[in-house]
Amino acid sequence: MSSPVADHLAIAAQYALPKRVLTQMAGRFARARLGWLTHAAIARFVARYGVDMSEAAEPGIASYASFNDFFARALRPDARPLAAADYICPVDGAISQFGAIEGGQIFQAKGHFFSTLALLAGDAPLAARFEGGQFATLYLSPRDYHRIHMPCAGRLARMVYVPGELFSVNPVTARGVPGLFARNERVVCLFETMRGPLALVLVGATIVGSMATVWHGVVNPPRTGQVRVFDYAYAPPVELAQGAEMGRFLLGSTVVLLWPRGALHFNPDWRAGLGVRMGQALGMSLASVTSDP
Repeated sequence: MSSPVADHLAIAAQYALPKRVLTQMAGRFARARLGWLTHAAIARFVARYGVDMSEAAEPGIASYASFNDFFARALRPDARPLAAADYICPVDGAISQFGAIEGGQIFQAKGHFFSTLALLAGDAPLAARFEGGQFATLYLSPRDYHRIHMPCAGRLARMVYVPGELFSVNPVTARGVPGLFARNERVVCLFETMRGPLALVLVGATIVGSMATVWHGVVNPPRTGQVRVFDYAYAPPVELAQGAEMGRFLLGSTVVLLWPRGALHFNPDWRAGLGVRMGQALGMSLASVTSDP
């Protein structure tokens, strides 16, 4: 367990590091196809973080031409069965926090909150749709599977790229950087579901070279410094089933989910810090819970 002094130094380094330059350099390397050098880097990464390649659709390191190909690797079709639940976990990772949205505020860590308004790039009408609702923040470590899947079926309404900082999103930084998830670069994906709106927010971080969605492809780069809004309300519908892939990270990061009031009851086994896998039960709709005998 890290000490308070070590945590303080780690946070101070986050402010001092040239995070954008490091991220750009990492992105260039991750996209490059460097043959044996790429394969050596992947092998070192697998050994360093204990990545379970037996779950991968292509378990051989030589199958991956670039580090990005490895990092966004697909899993075997049977690797993540879907639970019989109204909402399933969309990622492999760990539960950072989850609970109620109260007064427009989301709990980040002891002593720290951030607002739904800030997270959603100042969109007050959208933030109001989640007032009194629920949130879940899920952290993906470097060793995790990095594709993101739908917790329930939904129809895409809007996607918003929000420029921002590139702080690390590991637990130490979450405890020490105020408003972390509403300060970092992010991609807000708004879906309409049979139980109301669902926001899936992909949060960038230091060394996260890019974020991508299945309907758009790579969203960043470019990093223009401007909010970019993509409206899908009048486009050919993008409808995704529960468990379908919706996006991916290239290197680790965090997903924040938002639900409206009365949408769900969380899995009673959930707790902060618990490791989770895509497809496990996240929760049930309140209608399902109240209808049980």
